[in-house]
Amino acid sequence: MTRKPGLFGTLLRVAAAITALIALIIVIGAPMGLFSGTRPDNLGVHEGRLAPPKPTPNNVNSQTDRIADARHYIEPLRYSGDAQRAWAALRRVVDGMPRVRVVKSEPDYLYAEFTSKLMGFVDDTEFYLDRNKGVIQVRSASRLGRGDHNVNRDRIETIRAQLAQATK
Repeated sequence: MTRKPGLFGTLLRVAAAITALIALIIVIGAPMGLFSGTRPDNLGVHEGRLAPPKPTPNNVNSQTDRIADARHYIEPLRYSGDAQRAWAALRRVVDGMPRVRVVKSEPDYLYAEFTSKLMGFVDDTEFYLDRNKGVIQVRSASRLGRGDHNVNRDRIETIRAQLAQATK
């Protein structure tokens, strides 16, 4: 006589099947770019400004209003001394980061795509050398989803710290 599995055993089997399915989606989907999304068409500098922040919380922008939009606001990158030296140091910092692909590099604009390790999510990160204000403006935004566990903000803060070290 065979014994039927109890509710707990059935739930364990269902959980194992769901876990296996998720793992399969990750293993197959990430390398295929399933989670990379589409590159936005509003990137670049337009009239001295980077694109405005998205309404979702998974992005930061140094050109948004600090008080009216504190959720998205992040300080621009500050430098002292020669702007070109700081810009070159920024490029070295970005190039040294994991899973980055520099898409566009100009004398005052840098656009890089950062890809997450596990799922292959892509974040669009832009830097604008704002010579008039003596800072480097930044924008970093996830292409997909709503939350990013502060990945974009943390990345910019890491770049800020490394840039400060590189320009000492």
